[in-house]
Amino acid sequence: MGATATLSATGLAVAPGEDVTCTVVVRNTGDLVDEFTVDVVGDAGAWATAEPASVNLVPQASASVVVRFAPPRATEVAAGPVAFGVRVTSREDPHGSVVEEGVVDVGAFTDVSAELVPAKVEAGARGRFEVAVDNVGNHPVAVRLSPTDPDGELEFKLDRTDVVLAPGTAAFVKLVAKPRDTFLRGPSRPRPFRVEVVPSAGPPLSAAGTLVQRQLLPKWLLPALIALLALAALLVGLWFTVLRPAVKSAAREAAEQQVQEVKTAVDQAQLGAGEARQQAEDAEVKSEEAMKAAGLDPQAPPGSPPTAKPGQPTGEPGEPTDFRVAADAAIVGNPDVFSDFTFTPPADKTLLITDVVLQNPRGDAGTVRVLRDANGTRGVLLEVGLANFRDLDRHYVEPLRFKPGERIVVQVSCQNPAERGNCRPAVSFAGRQL
Repeated sequence: MGATATLSATGLAVAPGEDVTCTVVVRNTGDLVDEFTVDVVGDAGAWATAEPASVNLVPQASASVVVRFAPPRATEVAAGPVAFGVRVTSREDPHGSVVEEGVVDVGAFTDVSAELVPAKVEAGARGRFEVAVDNVGNHPVAVRLSPTDPDGELEFKLDRTDVVLAPGTAAFVKLVAKPRDTFLRGPSRPRPFRVEVVPSAGPPLSAAGTLVQRQLLPKWLLPALIALLALAALLVGLWFTVLRPAVKSAAREAAEQQVQEVKTAVDQAQLGAGEARQQAEDAEVKSEEAMKAAGLDPQAPPGSPPTAKPGQPTGEPGEPTDFRVAADAAIVGNPDVFSDFTFTPPADKTLLITDVVLQNPRGDAGTVRVLRDANGTRGVLLEVGLANFRDLDRHYVEPLRFKPGERIVVQVSCQNPAERGNCRPAVSFAGRQL
């Protein structure tokens, strides 16, 4: 089963807005009665029709179908050859459908318009316009622009004189119109002109415009000058009659007030200087008394050593001493279990500890304590977490006093991880022994 199709013409020509036809002969080459649908495919399919659109044929019968091409007069249909295909589709045997191809040549049409935007401009020295040119044809058009005025009173400047427009596009060309002569005052003068637009195809066009030339001086300038002069005269009159005497009087009063303020300030400064002198003398007397109380001779040259007060010892009692207690504590699981490291002072000496320095250079974890051991009775003097310091100073204004027979105990509870090993903090003590 299937069909054959034969075109009466494979090359056609048509002008936009008109139509052209050809026929296609459809033949049923199958063994069954079949219905065949005829349509046009390709770019021409949008504006082509088949009449009738379908035919019913018995085996080996044929029928003619008219195919009409009617391209619209629009920019969307470009001028030139357009390929098409006439498709014949079998209802009984879709795979037996056929397509016959051809070409329709669409003719060109030219449609160009031009106008000035705006059509009228009011200006003193130059007016600015735009020439709008539209191509609504179906092929590219080149145009040339040429402005003229009938009286030769204007000069023109176009940013371009030749433009090529594709179908369905517009171009805007800037135009400056400048009067050859200007005037300062007077009524506005209209200057009509035209822009000739000559396309490469089709008749020439023209766009009319008007430059309304006005005076160079703005109309408000003279009234403004008169008002300004009147205002200046009024201000001068006010100055000599009202403001100048008032300013002189105010200046005189201000000067007198300023002189009085300066005189008052001088008197206060002199009074303050006398009081400051008396205060300095009192301070000098008190300073001498304080130096004498501190054991210094007010008459001694600078840098002289202080003299001792009557009955006052010449230095601190006892002998300086310092010692260090280093720990090596094993790791314990219970943070309340401590290892002791004891320092025993001389049995006949009293220790006055003023400085305690705790050292944890390895960054051990756990707790360190400093205790007083008085014949088995212990009291905690200092407790610090090892993780909170590397070096920690403690300085006491009132010394820690350890009586003869009392011991200093450093306790460590080591909470290091197993891989870190024992805790090895140390505590340094400094002070005096009596």
